[in-house]
Amino acid sequence: MIITPEDNYRLLDEWLAGKSKVLLVCDSSIGFLERFNAKLSGLSVPVVRFSDFQPNPLYESVVKGVEVYRNSGCDCIMAVGGGSAIDVAKCIKLYSSCSGSGADGAWLNAPIVPNEIPFLAMPTTAGTGSEATRYAVIYFSGAKQSITSESFIPSVVLMDPDALKTLPLYQKKATMCDALCHAIESFWSVNSTEESRKLSAEAIRAVMLNMEGYLNNSESGRSGMLYAANLAGSAINITQTTAGHAMCYKITSLFGCAHGHAAILCDRVLYPWMIDNLDKCIDPRGSEYLRGVLDEIGLALGCSGASSGAERLIEIFDRLELEVPAASAAQYAELKTSVNPVRLKNHPVLLDVETIDKLYHEVLK
Repeated sequence: MIITPEDNYRLLDEWLAGKSKVLLVCDSSIGFLERFNAKLSGLSVPVVRFSDFQPNPLYESVVKGVEVYRNSGCDCIMAVGGGSAIDVAKCIKLYSSCSGSGADGAWLNAPIVPNEIPFLAMPTTAGTGSEATRYAVIYFSGAKQSITSESFIPSVVLMDPDALKTLPLYQKKATMCDALCHAIESFWSVNSTEESRKLSAEAIRAVMLNMEGYLNNSESGRSGMLYAANLAGSAINITQTTAGHAMCYKITSLFGCAHGHAAILCDRVLYPWMIDNLDKCIDPRGSEYLRGVLDEIGLALGCSGASSGAERLIEIFDRLELEVPAASAAQYAELKTSVNPVRLKNHPVLLDVETIDKLYHEVLK
């Protein structure tokens, strides 16, 4: 369920009715949310804040969060923040049902017992869609742990346009691109369904409709982009992402680009390449089906079909004036072997190492 701040957060009050204590998972940066913080200070329900985590959150932080939740007598969880805060809150909810202390990574391999802990998320970026997905990422002993569970998807999402009001322009551009790429990749994924394609199309249209207002910081633009990101997150919750995201992670780590910036760098090259390589289609529904999907993406972008849609995606990237990093020969060699093959199974056109290398040379300078 999606709720808004209308009538002084009336629907938040309704969600809190009957609850005894809230665990608020957030970092210190939420101080700018004046209206929301004023609401928090006036709640009749006690709030316990948990902020002992960092970007790329650690498993140990989740264990601390579970301890705080249990020892404080909380009976519901609220997450306010970007992907890290929401992922930490998801894992606190998930592991609160596990026995023991969770020491030494014990909960990572423990059987999960679903629970009914009420969970509300308020995203402060419009991009990750984490509030709508069954995925979370934490780190243990330096290794990425991808956690998946339907049981920790927030049952309520609070969309407050004030949360995006002070977001720096570059972060607005990058997170918007992340939402757009989620929707596009979900649309063409081999795992797509009729439901996911409807969500993707609606998300793309919502990004296009609200782009100007969002970048110009209007309240309606911010509200619309939150909605678009949530739709895109709901789509990838069904399908997962594809080659664009698989290729973008190493770009982020090598060049310091924001995730969404790296994603559109890749997808603006992948889209026209796919149009020209339909003979390599590996989607079991066939190349004509995929041709139709690529056309539908173009239509959602406001164009007449696939070719003009691919051009529109490049135009969007150029208009946003996002940097194209320059790569060395050594970096290209590192990039071409960095792609997660699991994500390539979701991609509808066959990719091999040689092709990936050629694509990276188009993606970067």
